[in-house]
Amino acid sequence: MTDSGMSRGRILVAAFEGWNDAGEAASNAVRMLKDLLEAEPIFEVDPEDYFDYQFNRPTSVLDEQGARQLVWPGVTIYGPSTGTPASSDEGGRSPDDVFLLLGQEPSRGWKTFTAEIVDALETADIGGIVFLGAMLADVPHTRPISVFTSSENALVREEFGVERSSYEGPVGILSALAEAAEKAGIPTLSIWASVPHYVHNSPSPKATLALVDKLEEIIDVVIPRGDLVQEAAAWEDGIDQLAGDDEDMAAYIEQLEQARDTVDSPEASGEAIAQEFERYLRRRDGRNPDEPWRPRD
Repeated sequence: MTDSGMSRGRILVAAFEGWNDAGEAASNAVRMLKDLLEAEPIFEVDPEDYFDYQFNRPTSVLDEQGARQLVWPGVTIYGPSTGTPASSDEGGRSPDDVFLLLGQEPSRGWKTFTAEIVDALETADIGGIVFLGAMLADVPHTRPISVFTSSENALVREEFGVERSSYEGPVGILSALAEAAEKAGIPTLSIWASVPHYVHNSPSPKATLALVDKLEEIIDVVIPRGDLVQEAAAWEDGIDQLAGDDEDMAAYIEQLEQARDTVDSPEASGEAIAQEFERYLRRRDGRNPDEPWRPRD
């Protein structure tokens, strides 16, 4: 098997708040890693260059002494404590090989922003990037969170057995940064979790857990889950209680469960999956599920 270079040495795990971060699943995964690794800031962009403060407003907070201060939007790269030696190319990966990027999606200057970030990653000798993202989807909260892993890098796809995304349409900063990194010779891989759209207003620890599970597999570093498993269970129980008091919501979730179970069944063929998806679309649009489906005008 061809080695893409992502399975050893220093790697960056990146997430941005905003468009790429449904249910705060991706950003909370990186925050958890930052706390576990006790990572320290090693690089920050100047927010004046990349943020529209009418869109990403600074927030007012009180420090430990009760003094008020402003926290400005930004993007920070975190690394191990000062003085930690660089890893050996011949060895495996240790927690000290894991670097993090976390911040808000910038409002402007994306080309300049990605160039500045890539330059910082090259200075830190980062050998690969794993992007974490989360999107709202028609999925039930009662089933395992769907996770899709992809890469535009042929060697990464071969090494990890992942697919190339066929998506076409608007993109977030993750895609822009991935393109810039690949052009600079830094291989990238993306992990996206699907968050139930009917609970989009609250954080989704179950989606965060799904991202962490897949991330651990990819970067080959043990990640303690802490209270995340219990938080994910409590999140699911809370939605169950809401659905128990709302017949329409319960019926809709049951439709999503049936569609998901059909897709996941061992005997499901591609044709059967397509047929069930069409039936789901007809039910969602309030039509007879046995009528041929067509998009509404």
